[in-house]
Amino acid sequence: MTTAVHHDQDFYSWAMQTAQLVREGRLAEIDCEYVAEELEDMGAAKERELESRLGVLMAHLLKWIFQPERRGNSWIASIKEQRQKIVRLLRKNPGLKSCLDEAFVNGYSDARLIAVRETNLPERTFPENTPFVLGQVLDDAYWPE
Repeated sequence: MTTAVHHDQDFYSWAMQTAQLVREGRLAEIDCEYVAEELEDMGAAKERELESRLGVLMAHLLKWIFQPERRGNSWIASIKEQRQKIVRLLRKNPGLKSCLDEAFVNGYSDARLIAVRETNLPERTFPENTPFVLGQVLDDAYWPE
């Protein structure tokens, strides 16, 4: 029998040991509360990924609108990549669809700041409320003018 490893001392070893205990059905030896917290954190990480990807995507769409002279293959590729990854994330995690509206709003808030940083334009340049609807943002055919 191996010595129990505490998650604060060595998270990796704790996770591997806990997985083995689950496989062996030795549930009484598991810190169930901490496992539950970790599972919730894993779900929240997927939600943060969705929000982040939406933010990056909308930042590029804002740049597309407000710096048309700088449009190029790099921006096109970034927009297409984020759309593709968001669709894939939602396909693999359909429960995230319940978070989509909030992630869209929060992602736009981040998008404005990203656009300010990457364009050096004043924050007031970019609308406070999103000029897009979610369907447009995710639609491969949508390219704002």
